[in-house]
Amino acid sequence: MTTAQPDGGATAGPTVRRMLLGAQLRRLREAKRVSREEAGWEIRASESKISRIELGRVGFKERDVADLLTLYGVVDEEQRAALLSLAREANTPGWWRTYGDLLPSWFQSYLGLEGAAALIRTYEVQFVPGLLQTHDYARAVVLLAHAGERTNEVERRVELRMARQELLTQLAPPRLWAVVDEAALRRPIGGPQVMRTQLGHLAEVTKLPHVRLQVVPFDAGGHAGVGGAFTMLRFGDPDLPDVVYVEQLTSALYLDKRDDVDQYAAAMERLSVQANPPDDTPEILDRILRDLDRA
Repeated sequence: MTTAQPDGGATAGPTVRRMLLGAQLRRLREAKRVSREEAGWEIRASESKISRIELGRVGFKERDVADLLTLYGVVDEEQRAALLSLAREANTPGWWRTYGDLLPSWFQSYLGLEGAAALIRTYEVQFVPGLLQTHDYARAVVLLAHAGERTNEVERRVELRMARQELLTQLAPPRLWAVVDEAALRRPIGGPQVMRTQLGHLAEVTKLPHVRLQVVPFDAGGHAGVGGAFTMLRFGDPDLPDVVYVEQLTSALYLDKRDDVDQYAAAMERLSVQANPPDDTPEILDRILRDLDRA
């Protein structure tokens, strides 16, 4: 058995390494027909703890991983060393650790997933997607939820969003496929000048070969995005399942069950059909800019 390494190198972060190690531990357990309850007993933990470990939802104690490998009959020293090394790497803080005092744990998990994704498909109804926001637009969005914070904290939140965007200019960037409701492009977040700059930025960034932007026009009527904004993440490693991320006001959902992912994938496909083709996006942006200038 070989130990898979996540695509994206250093950008993958601990979240994806936990998922990779968890998936391999699950396969080893199932191959030996060991129940989650039996595995939990071995490391003095509950069955639900084993489930969370195998889903990559919690950190790993190296001793626990070693005990599980022994239980699963993994005696090959090279294989054990590779998996224990992956366990150590899974506990390494991500690049966003300097912003940890501002970030809820549920969003830190998303940053790890986003950084390792090979394909990011996102639908937005209210805002321009975070990976495509300008500095001033991002500040205006941050202030909507954090108006009472000190100026330096607001700026750090904006800096974090700008740091995320480095994904799109790295050597091997992920593909970003965004579908945005026309309302998000016409809502004057931050005022007219901020929106002019933001729309111009979209026109430029969508020239990148790995960025695709589609607009769902008002005249499309009702569409498949009735459930609100969501993001789908696909990874280059076949051991990692697709993940759907749905952000809420004080938490987020991470969906990776096949039935859930399939439903969101179907909704995304319908949105892509109902939206204008990507080749129409420059003209749509230009038309919205002209309307903004006339307002």
